[in-house]
Amino acid sequence: MSAPDRQKFDRLIRIVIKPLVFAAALLPGISLLAGTFGLHRFTLGANPVSTLLHTCGKWALIFLLLTLCVTPMRNITGRVEWLRLRRMLGLFAFSYALLHFLVYLVLDQSFNLSAVLKDIVKRPYITIGFTALLLLIPLAVTSTNAMMRRLGRRWQKLHKLVYAIAVLGVWHYYWEVKADVRQPMFYAGILAALFTLRWWHARSRQVARARRTFDQRAPDAMARGMRALPASFPCNDSSSSSVLGQSMQASVTDTP
Repeated sequence: MSAPDRQKFDRLIRIVIKPLVFAAALLPGISLLAGTFGLHRFTLGANPVSTLLHTCGKWALIFLLLTLCVTPMRNITGRVEWLRLRRMLGLFAFSYALLHFLVYLVLDQSFNLSAVLKDIVKRPYITIGFTALLLLIPLAVTSTNAMMRRLGRRWQKLHKLVYAIAVLGVWHYYWEVKADVRQPMFYAGILAALFTLRWWHARSRQVARARRTFDQRAPDAMARGMRALPASFPCNDSSSSSVLGQSMQASVTDTP
């Protein structure tokens, strides 16, 4: 791709796609806020606390999976500009996960910290969800460009935690719904597909790297092998040509 094309697509991401994604990511929160105050006929149903809790948690998982989709999109399309969306999507995932926990802490448990701690210890799905939230905190804190420069290669290792967090998020959702597991299984399928794409891309890179290494080393290995042949072995010299000519002449004279 030419430099002008890259600049054009980068401008499209920054000016059009990123603001649209940002606005779309705000819509679930705005609808919940409107439902909380009963604005414009928005409602949270018969159990508003449950609606707030589950909606925030579901959107946290959705934005987490969307964050994981960015790298495969870059690999498939070859456009690194998609990476501009990754930080924003990750921060939205953290924001909705934090709201999910705050609704549980403030509205569901009424700031009863001892009850919250009991739930974290005794209820496995809450233990898993709380662990995922704790793991998201360092990723959100280190998402700035300054932290990327400061951590260097350690930043990439740290942010690979997002895959473990996604697994915990799907697991938390699966155990939390108890009966109808169709939606958690749907998200689990998306996560499995993303893991497959990641494995395929890594495997393809390994194969390509091995191929390049072989292509670079093969001529040297062949030259070393030729030098290692004994001097009496007929090789690419005049003696080998004469031996070959004599054998061909003998075969012709022996033919009836």
